[in-house]
Amino acid sequence: MTVAGNPAVNRYLAGEAAALGLAAVDAALNVSASWPQILSVVVAVLALLVRRRWPVAVFLLTLPALAVVGSVIATLVALYAVAVRNSDRWLLAGCGVLGALGYLFPGPDLNIVTSDTVLAVIYAAMTAAAPIFLGQFVRAHRDIVQAREHERLLDAQAVLAKERNQLAREMHDVVSHQVSLIAVQAGALQVSAREPATRNVAENIRQLSVDTLDELRHMVNLLRASGTAGGELSPQPTLSDLEHLVHGSGIPARMVGSAPSELDALAQRTIYRTVQEALTNVRKHAPGSVATVEFSRDDNDLTVTVSNTPPRLPTLTLPSARHGLVGLEERAALLGGTMTAAPTGDGGFALRLRLPMVDLPSGRRESGAT
Repeated sequence: MTVAGNPAVNRYLAGEAAALGLAAVDAALNVSASWPQILSVVVAVLALLVRRRWPVAVFLLTLPALAVVGSVIATLVALYAVAVRNSDRWLLAGCGVLGALGYLFPGPDLNIVTSDTVLAVIYAAMTAAAPIFLGQFVRAHRDIVQAREHERLLDAQAVLAKERNQLAREMHDVVSHQVSLIAVQAGALQVSAREPATRNVAENIRQLSVDTLDELRHMVNLLRASGTAGGELSPQPTLSDLEHLVHGSGIPARMVGSAPSELDALAQRTIYRTVQEALTNVRKHAPGSVATVEFSRDDNDLTVTVSNTPPRLPTLTLPSARHGLVGLEERAALLGGTMTAAPTGDGGFALRLRLPMVDLPSGRRESGAT
């Protein structure tokens, strides 16, 4: 699809043209012939082109035009951009105060307070607050849409996981049982047979049955551990992708320590999915908080803790079926571990995954090789 025929691009260009056009018209109607005023409005209007990348800096650049010329549109557009991209209350309050003061500049005579003075202050405060409230509303709406989309994805994954678990139970209860009987019968034939050729055939059948049981157990584990469409057909994440996940989570987050490099693919995927779900929950239920992903290890266990500070912003009530936490508990149980999630004493929250190192698949292979 060409750029000209892309509706999203067309809407973006139309919005840019409208914002710049209104700001330019407002500036032209208020500016005089003095070069300082002309320079201030030119800087304010042109700065709007980069307001999505540097909203706070652009807002500050529009203040001279507001205070000196009275050009208010550029400041309101920049203030809206700040509110859409930031949730810090102190930053928004400070920008709102600066916008109101710029609107009132050089300021009313406080020695003579009249009804017109009070109305001017109220109007300035409302003018500065309007784009902030609108920007925060748009930001909250986007967060809700993303959260609902994530919930729909989790519901779809839960249905798929239920079907895979049912298939895994059928394979375990029926197919594995039949193959086990074949192995037992072949072992009995090997012991009782008198001819060497018969014993060799029985041994081959028994060995093939044992190998088939091992493959079935592996397939059952894969079915129970996989909860996404496409499952093992698509590239699965590993611990090498974890740092990118943490820094790209959309929230302030940091990593402390690292996981052992000898973990097998299933253990790495379990850790990755646990951290991914925990960071998603922080973004949904604790806006404004700071998350920490911490690895610790002793002689027996590997512990991965994802904790967050108390939320600094109002928490939105979002739908949740807790499918994500249930799936994490199942993943941990497959490796003989546990997953717990509970509030912390300071008002935050912590999700802790504990995996026994001696029971991890790589540990079993190492012990069996020695």
